[in-house]
Amino acid sequence: MLLPSIWKQTACKVSKGTIVDATLINAPTATKNKSNTRDPDRHQTKQGKPWYFGMKAHIGVDSKTKLIHSVVATPANVHDSQVLGDLLHGEETRLWGDSAYAGQQSVLKDNDPKVKDYTQVKGSRHRKLTEQDKAKNRHKSKVRAKVEHVFHIMQRQYGFTKVRFKGPGKNANHLFAHCALINLMLSKKQLLRLSVA
Repeated sequence: MLLPSIWKQTACKVSKGTIVDATLINAPTATKNKSNTRDPDRHQTKQGKPWYFGMKAHIGVDSKTKLIHSVVATPANVHDSQVLGDLLHGEETRLWGDSAYAGQQSVLKDNDPKVKDYTQVKGSRHRKLTEQDKAKNRHKSKVRAKVEHVFHIMQRQYGFTKVRFKGPGKNANHLFAHCALINLMLSKKQLLRLSVA
């Protein structure tokens, strides 16, 4: 879902850089219902060692202002890279993301062939990261960290750490409302300055 175009106007312009990331939002695993089953629209996934059951919030954030310009809600087992095309607003020249978004040049070319890919370089068992790769990743992380500030506001200030409803529609609407509130909070100073002028 693309958020309203008001963010592209005067006070809250979206720049040419986008940071993409996703976070897990837990769902209750309880089966105390008529069918004695967990929510069929939620799935489980492994992150590190523990398993999580719930949904995933994928967001596209402006690299300068931290404003959220696109949001996608999926079950937890959907890989981050699968929704990359939905997180781009179409006028980017730069894209930042963690190693989950590596190797998505075809999606970027479909969106805009001029987009520069600043996603983290991914190492493997057969190809270890060089010191130069590690230094580049550290430099990219300084920009990419801005998306973590948005997740901090979502989870710590607004308490959106667990889904409250059953079914994808209500939970997606709940997520979109939280993202709109986060944008209002992040652009509070600019909006107040506009209202005084």
